[in-house]
Amino acid sequence: MSRVGAPVDVVVIGFGAAGACAAIEAADAGASVLVLDRFAGGGASALSGGVVYAGGGTEQQRAAGVDDSVDAMYDYLRLEVGDAVSEETLRRFCTGSVDMVGWLQDNGVPFAGSLCPYKTSYPNDDYYLYHSGSETAGGFREVAKPAARGHRVHGPGTSGKLLFARLADAVRRRGVQVLPGTRATELITDDAGAVTGVRVRTLRDAPTWVRRAHRVLGRYSAKPGIYVPAIRKALSRQAERLERRYAREEELTARRGVVISAGGFIANRAMVREHAPAYRGGLALGTSADDGSGIRLGVGAGGATAFLDRVTAWRFVTPPSVFIRGLIVDRNGTRVIDESRYGAAVGEALIQHHEAKGWLLVDDEIVATAKRTARKEAQWFQWLQAAYVLSRGRVTGSSPAEVAKRVGLDPDGLQATVDAYNEAAAAGAADPAGKPGEYVQPLRTPPFSLLDISIKPSLSFPCAMLTLGGLVVDERTGQVRAENGEPIPGLYAAGRSAVGICSRSYVSGLSLADCVFSGRRAGSSVVRSDKNENVF
Repeated sequence: MSRVGAPVDVVVIGFGAAGACAAIEAADAGASVLVLDRFAGGGASALSGGVVYAGGGTEQQRAAGVDDSVDAMYDYLRLEVGDAVSEETLRRFCTGSVDMVGWLQDNGVPFAGSLCPYKTSYPNDDYYLYHSGSETAGGFREVAKPAARGHRVHGPGTSGKLLFARLADAVRRRGVQVLPGTRATELITDDAGAVTGVRVRTLRDAPTWVRRAHRVLGRYSAKPGIYVPAIRKALSRQAERLERRYAREEELTARRGVVISAGGFIANRAMVREHAPAYRGGLALGTSADDGSGIRLGVGAGGATAFLDRVTAWRFVTPPSVFIRGLIVDRNGTRVIDESRYGAAVGEALIQHHEAKGWLLVDDEIVATAKRTARKEAQWFQWLQAAYVLSRGRVTGSSPAEVAKRVGLDPDGLQATVDAYNEAAAAGAADPAGKPGEYVQPLRTPPFSLLDISIKPSLSFPCAMLTLGGLVVDERTGQVRAENGEPIPGLYAAGRSAVGICSRSYVSGLSLADCVFSGRRAGSSVVRSDKNENVF
């Protein structure tokens, strides 16, 4: 080793939303904190839409006239979260939701209470509060009163970059040292197995031009590299060359412990093939540093993992919102799912049960409305996707059976599906797939169109994917657990490096909300002497 870094109380590995929140809490508890990041920080959080799932009566909900309660939020999320976390933890998450938004605002993150009046995957810049999951879908609204809980950070476009920028500012205001261009390679443990530090390879003392070049390569491999894998691969290789040539090894001591918040593993194709082989062909939503390195560090220290097979794949059909009135069908012409369900539920249904193939059947009335409203309802990238499916991704026919033949679907199956849908609508009966009546519109106006929404590599209509599993943690503290269930002294995890609120099922904003929840929990617990006290 060239030299040993000055000891600190807490080392945080990964500087995204979870790492920033952990650093803030640890610093506020009086600890000296060092944050490491392979590039310059941000991670998948900065690439995200900046949506935080929150409810129970937030300031923004009240301003928009949204009636919500902790119980309603809990009842809905219980259906989504499943067994990812205990009922106690989920209740604690919901109960603390209002305070969480307040904490973010206190740290400079802006929100607004402008309520989106239509169903969408992500609102345009007029709206910053919306139904970001399946709250209004069939089977959910009967269990929990729907409420808009998607709190989008108040900024233009996809506002994840603003969320991270404000959290990063809050970290630096506290005097936390941030060490970019640094890759953690191994956790250091003592004879009892407690984590006491981390070995790294760092560009800290590399020539200025090297550090600048590495930072630029990291930025552009994240975006636009996220959309063009070949660009990401080429830029990442150049960054790795700089690391091999100029990075030096160093040992960093953490007197209180280490927090792993290095993201998931969607950028690691080998890990995806091993744990979730069906989830290929999508857009890897993350940076090249979302390679599972944090999870592997924890495993190397004896940590257990869970839910590594859980990947969220987003196949949204909105905007335009009118597309919810169409029918999502498979090769047999049969319905796939209630079309008002969240896009991750649609993606999972297609991948798990329909060979990743699906089509949206619409009639001319819906197409005309879509062309009229798509641009008004959408962000620029959503409008381009809508334009694609309405042009190159669209096949038409004078009847459902005819358009099915042109695409290669079962014509009799599709015609029977449309007949059943229309008959139920005309009779005022329940939709065969459970779609709520407000989204039901008979398909009667030719020509009929099938829009290809299959999940496949496509820059024009990509399917974003994100891994959800990670290291198993104590739900009171965020401390990583070993295979035998015992906590590993000095080791904590947060965000997508850990099992959390969204590890079973994802809706927009739930991952970022969990990054805040789990990051704060880990950052507070690593400093506190009483690790049995529930803080978050």
